[in-house]
Amino acid sequence: MDPEAARTARESLDLAFHMSNILDTGLDRHTLSVLVALCDLGLNPEALAAVVKELQREPPPSTPLSSSSSQ
Repeated sequence: MDPEAARTARESLDLAFHMSNILDTGLDRHTLSVLVALCDLGLNPEALAAVVKELQREPPPSTPLSSSSSQ
């Protein structure tokens, strides 16, 4: 990637991240860059948004208890 294209991509991601923060999406910069890349590959942005919303609603997986602590 030439330096100008890299600069433009970085500025675009910065702008998208700023908008994401204003909208309080809870997305970090890396996650947002992955979502943008998936859209660039042709995935449906509305479908991706639905998946992100669903994943944010699910509670984080609980940590399994180790077998030594239950003995």
